[in-house]
Amino acid sequence: MNLPNLLTLLRMFMIPAVIFFFAVGHPYWALFFFLLAGLTDFLDGYLARRFHQITDFGKVMDPLADKLMLITTLICLYFQGSIPLWVPIVIGVKEFTMITVAAFLYRREFVLPANFFGKLATVLFTLAVVLSFFAPFVSPWHTVLLYIATASAIFAMIYYGVLVLKSNPLLLQKGK
Repeated sequence: MNLPNLLTLLRMFMIPAVIFFFAVGHPYWALFFFLLAGLTDFLDGYLARRFHQITDFGKVMDPLADKLMLITTLICLYFQGSIPLWVPIVIGVKEFTMITVAAFLYRREFVLPANFFGKLATVLFTLAVVLSFFAPFVSPWHTVLLYIATASAIFAMIYYGVLVLKSNPLLLQKGK
């Protein structure tokens, strides 16, 4: 197990911390762990590329950890009353779809790399989530940014779908 993979595992263990701090009424500690998770995401990606430590484990678990952290935080923000319910539902369905398709493609030895639109959606969601922690002070801007982030995430998913079909339309045929 290398350092980038350990950082990914650490990020997975931060998810219960976010839930715990929301549950006990300390949302700013939840925000701290959300931001710390974002930092470890950046750091593990940098280290994996810099020191050539990219692994199959990291290719699967890194995006899964990110998606679970985002969805968990969105659900907690909904229960706190900071965001509407449809946002975690839409993003949950989108992420479940992306994970399912990625697993399907991975079995066919096809890995779709991250692209600009996926990274942009991640940055917009991070900013929207941070603003949502301060909803009473920044309303309605946290909501506007959240809607833009949601739209960009959906666009990124569609873009990934187009890339898959353009890259190798035979991937979706049964015989492959």
